[in-house]
Amino acid sequence: ELSSNAYITLTPARGLSLTARVAPEVYSSRSSSLSNPFYGSVTTGGAVAISSERIVVVNQQYLANYKTSFTDDHKLEVLAGFESYSMKDQYMEGSNDHLFSPFVDELNNAYGTQPTSSNLGSYTDNYRTQGFLGRVQYDLFERYYFNATVRHEASSRFSPDARWGTFGSVGAAWMVTEEDFMKNVDWVNDLKIKASYGSQGNDQIGTYYAYLDRYSISYNSATGEYSKVLSSKGNKDLTWESQKLSNIGAEFTLFKNFDGSIEYFRRKNSDMLFNVPMPPSAGYTSQRQNVGSVLNQGVEIELGYQILNTKNVSWRVDGNMTYIKSKILELPAYTQATGGIKSSSYILKEGGSLNQAYMVKWAGVDKATGKGLYYVDPDNGDYSTTSDYSKAKQADLGDVSAKFYGGFSTSVEAYGFDLSAQLSYQLGGKAYDGGYEELMHAGAQLGRNWHKDILNAWTPENTNTDVPRLCAGSTDDFDQDTTDRWLVSTNYLSLNNITLGYTLPVKLTKKAQISKMRVYLSGDNLALLSARKGFDPRQSQNASGAGLNISTSSGNYVYSQLKVFSAGVSLTF
Repeated sequence: ELSSNAYITLTPARGLSLTARVAPEVYSSRSSSLSNPFYGSVTTGGAVAISSERIVVVNQQYLANYKTSFTDDHKLEVLAGFESYSMKDQYMEGSNDHLFSPFVDELNNAYGTQPTSSNLGSYTDNYRTQGFLGRVQYDLFERYYFNATVRHEASSRFSPDARWGTFGSVGAAWMVTEEDFMKNVDWVNDLKIKASYGSQGNDQIGTYYAYLDRYSISYNSATGEYSKVLSSKGNKDLTWESQKLSNIGAEFTLFKNFDGSIEYFRRKNSDMLFNVPMPPSAGYTSQRQNVGSVLNQGVEIELGYQILNTKNVSWRVDGNMTYIKSKILELPAYTQATGGIKSSSYILKEGGSLNQAYMVKWAGVDKATGKGLYYVDPDNGDYSTTSDYSKAKQADLGDVSAKFYGGFSTSVEAYGFDLSAQLSYQLGGKAYDGGYEELMHAGAQLGRNWHKDILNAWTPENTNTDVPRLCAGSTDDFDQDTTDRWLVSTNYLSLNNITLGYTLPVKLTKKAQISKMRVYLSGDNLALLSARKGFDPRQSQNASGAGLNISTSSGNYVYSQLKVFSAGVSLTF
């Protein structure tokens, strides 16, 4: 990996600065995989696979910034500029088997398929964005603040007729404590009220060529002819997904030692980039379209308190909390007939959340036989049970995203020593624990480990249990099927960091021309309290905040964060 950054700034006039910045980056990687003929690839005489990738990225930015003031009461700053981003990704891979030497991981050592080029593949992807931007900031009496921004940008992911979008924002802030009527309110040291509204675009649609028809090509060596089959239907009308953001909040300092902020935010995504299923008569299975909208809203709170602040001792505590709720406002029209977009683990439907679990509902263990039981069709009021998984229907299990998350910290300084701790927490969500699922198998997978909870499995003497019977080689299928049995609370409290340090007295370090010398010991990811030992909710969340899309198969293979201990010396000359 090679990263660089070059820039130049000119000031041709008072208050005016011109900046040009170019930042190229190059990422290169090569990987190889070797399977020997002695075990693992016995039937193929060993195998080798090699891949190579090179990504070149260039960021460019050209800005003109002008600052001026009209007397001491009026300050104005204007920014205009142009930005561009370009990426070229070149990838090549190859594989073959029947190795001449079991220890050489090169394609020329493999002779299973001739010519070897039959197992080669490569592609080149290009992606580019560019845009014009502007910003105006105005400060009146250092009491009233106003700002406005605008961006007109294009993405190569969309067709030339639909790739430009315009987005912007406006904001204002009021320093209430600068008003005359607040001068005698001694307990309010700072108070600022702020609000903003704006929009931004999203072009992340999983492919660089969604507006183009794409085909799978095949060659018939007998006839010397090529054939092509439509693999993806393009949409030339596809354009930016729009996200409208608004917030209102306040920042404050009270009694000189208590500070914080509270903010309400609202984000509405519209013209969302959906892969919409198409009827068989269309000739293709799906097409990306701009449909649907989702609303996310919530509250963020940050609080801090200076408990002590003397000449030799300082002690402060801080905490924050975020509450967020999502609601799907609109989906493609076809979902009205199907009840939403349904998968093996989640459902998206109007009025629901982005993290709505949709699984077969676990009903416990049959006390007479020890088999696992499932509710037949809870969504339609049928709560009868069956031991046959195929006869049970998936059910809407509600929103499983976390309701609250945040953290808190404390720091103490006393007589040269400093001690700090940082913790985080989460409340109100659920995630799919596929690791636990795999460890609770019924015994058919010989050689696989068990969780200690398997000791409570059903037996004729232990019928009052929620763990089904062990029955190696049987047709019991309950141990590895996707059900809400494996949904577990994502509530947690983690100790993320503790740092202890000592700063030597200046009278000792100045003799060595050192203005400050600090030694420290630090530990990261030290402890975690969660619903199940070995389950780390921090590692089981998808991009939407729910643990449904990580893996709902047996065995997530998602491991906890590593504990890290470090020590060091910090010098300031």
